[in-house]
Amino acid sequence: MPRSTQEWIRLSLRTPGILIFGLVMAPCGWVLDLTATVAPNWRTLHNIPNRPSDEFIQQGIWDICRATSTNTRAECNLLDTTYFNNEIIQPAQGLMVASLIVTLIGLAVAIPGVRCWRDRPNWTVAGLGGLLIFLSGVMTIIPIAWYTHNLTDIATVTPVIDVRVGYCIILGYIGGIFEVLGGFVMFIGICRCCGGKNRGEVRVDEVEANRFSRQKPPPRRVEVPSLSRARSNASSVPYTKDSLDDDVSFPRAKSPAARSVNTSYGGRPYDADL
Repeated sequence: MPRSTQEWIRLSLRTPGILIFGLVMAPCGWVLDLTATVAPNWRTLHNIPNRPSDEFIQQGIWDICRATSTNTRAECNLLDTTYFNNEIIQPAQGLMVASLIVTLIGLAVAIPGVRCWRDRPNWTVAGLGGLLIFLSGVMTIIPIAWYTHNLTDIATVTPVIDVRVGYCIILGYIGGIFEVLGGFVMFIGICRCCGGKNRGEVRVDEVEANRFSRQKPPPRRVEVPSLSRARSNASSVPYTKDSLDDDVSFPRAKSPAARSVNTSYGGRPYDADL
């Protein structure tokens, strides 16, 4: 009975590339998001009035620090009620923490579905984990983009103060993009597309057809003529023995004449001569 054309098979037992990509990008994005969440450097304030020119303030979503360009030690835990009461701070705190938690949940769901103890991945479970990782990246990008858009409009900023983007914004963008890409790539494995290439699968019929076409043809039989034939008297040589004597480029030695027996001599005959 012929097999159904909807049957698929994996030619390799290695973990699919899309799942490896997602499991590498998601932890990297989580580390960057964690740094962006806890570090107090979402923006930096320079040229603060009534303060030394080399002094600057670093503001984050959890803490505020004061430092100088000549002293590497910063003074943190500064109070700024106006800054922390801004409408963007509390949503940013909640979304960043939620993003970290959802990423861990997504990894915990995706890892068992990737390959563990099975020859074939559980694409539904791995795709669900990828969806959670994708959502965690979105939850990171939203507060980062919102804070960047209102960077100079947040309270405690005067026209004199020079406002600069902090490194937490850069790390947050990179981490969120990592999680969005990793989660999306893992999620597309939940459905088979591109002829099964996203899962590393091929149709069973195609495998059988390729295997049949690659079979070597049987060796061709070659008839070898028999060497046990009777030798013919007719010669295929286009010359004869006499022609060899004529076609000579150097003089031949003359053969000696036949010796004749001469019995007419004056000696005494022997019995043999009688």
